[in-house]
Amino acid sequence: MIPIFEGPTADHVWQQLAKAFQQPNIFHIQTSRDGETKEILHVAISIANPKQRWVISREPPLNLAFALAEVVWIMTGRRDLNFLGFWNHQLWKYVGSGPALHGAYGYRLRHHFGLDQLERAYDALIHKPDTRQVVLQIWDSKIDLPQIDGTPVNKDIPCNVMSIPKIRDGKLEWLQIIRSNDFLLGVQHNFVQFTCIQEIMAGWLGFECGSYNQISDSLHEYTHDEADILSSTPLAQVITNTDSLALPKTKSELLWEELGRRIELMIDPELKQGKIEHYLRWDAPQAYQNILAVLVAEAARRHKWMDTAAGAMSTCNNPVYQEMWKHWCLRMSLPR
Repeated sequence: MIPIFEGPTADHVWQQLAKAFQQPNIFHIQTSRDGETKEILHVAISIANPKQRWVISREPPLNLAFALAEVVWIMTGRRDLNFLGFWNHQLWKYVGSGPALHGAYGYRLRHHFGLDQLERAYDALIHKPDTRQVVLQIWDSKIDLPQIDGTPVNKDIPCNVMSIPKIRDGKLEWLQIIRSNDFLLGVQHNFVQFTCIQEIMAGWLGFECGSYNQISDSLHEYTHDEADILSSTPLAQVITNTDSLALPKTKSELLWEELGRRIELMIDPELKQGKIEHYLRWDAPQAYQNILAVLVAEAARRHKWMDTAAGAMSTCNNPVYQEMWKHWCLRMSLPR
């Protein structure tokens, strides 16, 4: 039997999933190489409004800048660890030391199989919107299947295996297939990654976003994460993501490339405070300026340039980013 979780926003669905792990009749105990888990098999998730992709009630708070940098990393087809490692110094523990990551989603989608799958999907859907044959492949059996003895071939085996977009009733619907889904560390990032791709591609095609749907074949909660998950509480009021990433394809691609270029400058070890303030100046749509503001603020915070960080965030008018930034800074100010 497939358990189904659905709601208007990612935060609503995440709260439902958290409660499910407190119901013994739904999960079973499963061992893993990283510790004991509560596992729910074959989970179906549906988010009615994929633009409301942010899990705001999660404790500890999500690293907003890392999540946004990862979207840039995926959209520009990159696989270098250094690009992401600046925003998350613990990342290497999960994916290996690099320098190039084995299972990088953007590289798999845009380069690995010898074609740009996002480009091909766009062309196919533009010419035949009712097609059922568009599948974006991430998993590669030749290099991802375990060794004969069951040991992993690499530390960075992709958890997301494929995406299936379809246009129906003037909207771009999305199905994401995930083989293994860590509830605390993975789910909220997967929501962000693939609802962003859905919204971006919908903009390329000139359609609205339909629902975002996800099959998590092994949704699991590590028992050592349970205290954090139980401390998560719904917000007193709904905070809405006001930004739209939907733009025509040519303009969209140029903006993501420019964000990638500016991130390259921000992660330079020789970065100077005056330079990072200069990088914030950009004539771009407000949604993209808001992404840049968060990235500049976090880069400045890591250098302890707190006035620069505050100045950057003062240019951001997205209430979700403001709320998540506030909680992130509080988390980083507490003793570790």
